[in-house]
Amino acid sequence: MTSKKTGINPRTRFFVWLIVLAAMWPRLAFSQPATEQPSADEQLAVQYYQSGEFDKALVYYEKLFSKKQSELYYTYYVDCLIHTKDFKKAEKIIRKQIKTFPYDLSYKVDLGTLFKTSGQGEKAKKEYQQAIKDISANQNQVFDLAKSFIAQKEYDYAIETYLRGRKLISFYEFHFELADVYESKKDYTAMADEYLDAIDNDERSLQSVQNVMQDKFSKNSDPKKNDILKTELLKRIQKEGDKAVFSEILLWMLIQQKEFDAAFVQARALDKRKKEEGTRVMALASICVSNEDYETAMKCYNYVISLGPESFFFQNARIDLLTAMNNKLTTKGSWSQQELAELEKKYKETLKDLGKSATTSKCMQELAHLEAFYLYNTNEATALLNEIVEMPQVSPISQAECKLELGDILLLKGDVWEASLLYSQVEKAYKHDPIGQEAKFRNAKVGYYTGDFKWAQAQLDVLKGATSKLIANDAMDLSLRISENMADDTNAVPMMMFARAELLSFQNKDDQAMATLDSINKLFPNHALSDDILFKRAKIMIKKGKYEDAITYYQKIVDNYGSDILADDALYNIALLYDEKLNNKVRAMQIYQDVLVKYPGSIFTTEARKRFRILRGDAVN
Repeated sequence: MTSKKTGINPRTRFFVWLIVLAAMWPRLAFSQPATEQPSADEQLAVQYYQSGEFDKALVYYEKLFSKKQSELYYTYYVDCLIHTKDFKKAEKIIRKQIKTFPYDLSYKVDLGTLFKTSGQGEKAKKEYQQAIKDISANQNQVFDLAKSFIAQKEYDYAIETYLRGRKLISFYEFHFELADVYESKKDYTAMADEYLDAIDNDERSLQSVQNVMQDKFSKNSDPKKNDILKTELLKRIQKEGDKAVFSEILLWMLIQQKEFDAAFVQARALDKRKKEEGTRVMALASICVSNEDYETAMKCYNYVISLGPESFFFQNARIDLLTAMNNKLTTKGSWSQQELAELEKKYKETLKDLGKSATTSKCMQELAHLEAFYLYNTNEATALLNEIVEMPQVSPISQAECKLELGDILLLKGDVWEASLLYSQVEKAYKHDPIGQEAKFRNAKVGYYTGDFKWAQAQLDVLKGATSKLIANDAMDLSLRISENMADDTNAVPMMMFARAELLSFQNKDDQAMATLDSINKLFPNHALSDDILFKRAKIMIKKGKYEDAITYYQKIVDNYGSDILADDALYNIALLYDEKLNNKVRAMQIYQDVLVKYPGSIFTTEARKRFRILRGDAVN
């Protein structure tokens, strides 16, 4: 422990020890150098103290303190005096420390706390105020005294300490420390003001303030606290209109709390004010897309487009707007032919205005997918993809992606072997790249769809070691399904029918897929595929946007196949649906907790625990 004479680092005050002593006593009592063993007196002192025999412990601590006036002995000695009601002697010891170490104002806090403990409130108040009055222009002294007050939960005196330090020390304002004390008092208005004052005084502190506020004013923190910060920010924005930094903070906060629509209003205002030509708004749009808030993303892109063709981001905004519109339509689970036709029209108008080139190849590829898998115009989709493949400016990887899409279209049309040929070409050209592994996986699925399960499993076993975790996991899942359902069954018909149902679902022929699954149940009741059939039904319902129906299928797996391999997957998916689609956070928390309790060894436990903690309001990194 640091000597008092150095004037560095305050010792932990004795009332802090009252709180932590039970857990810490062995370490504290025997905090000797590795070569120095605790004496018999020390061992007895600790033994008596731990057992609550303070009168006996007092004898030994008094003896130890008289020999070596260390901070540790002082703390225990005074505490024993207090426990035995010898307040006069405790006062004498503390006053001696004050005289010996006048610079350390924490001893005056000890004395004040002693008076408070013995029922002498006015004398305690006098000592506390004197300690604050005796502060010199020394930053460490202010820190030490404030910490002593905080340890006693004397928050108002800690605030007085920091405020006096602010007056005495010109180069440091104690904003962050004061904010912490105000938070302890639940005075969130004063807390917010300290952070905003820190930025107001020096805008270079913006990043430091944001780092602290990220935990204290997150989406999952006290809503009251967040509302107060917004109110204080708006007051500053109105009062100090010339300072954009407060608008910056408000925008940052809204993004942290995922209030993207309000964030758009702020981003647009800042963009206009600072003449950023859409830079900030495009960045916000990307965040919105990653959080699946396509509506706000579309507002962002439309704003940038409104800046005119001369705007730097004009072309990107037009292309990305279509992506957001596409995602919004195709991920909601249900759509009309009219909606699809309108989206197709917008794609074609954009390509007509911007032209077909490497720059717009993303737009062309998305339109091709829309044409093939939603409008079933496979010829038009194929023509678009072939155009991209033939463009010399398009990157080889993008061309390979288009070839995979062409393979998918062939599979959609039922040209299974032609699809396999295209997949094989990409696999051969990019054998050691992720896209080559993706091609190999799609080729393995062709074998699976066509009933060549042994060949498919051989490819999947290789892919279990793929560099892409997603491909490796998908390969493992499909390989396991094949091995589970073919190992003890010489009749391959049920598995072939199930693979056929999966192909039909891939081809967006979901009604036919469901009918095929029904046939398996009728022809082969109680087959080993029963849980897989339920799982596939759930996936099709999610695709259609029928989330309650999906939950029903998942729940049947949990209820009837609770010890099988898909049970934890099904339970976790139920939680996800309540969390992300049905917005029933209470139910989602319950199911996440069920995952942790019922399937502690599941691969989903880590994510389930994280999501549970987020919903509960914990700070999660």
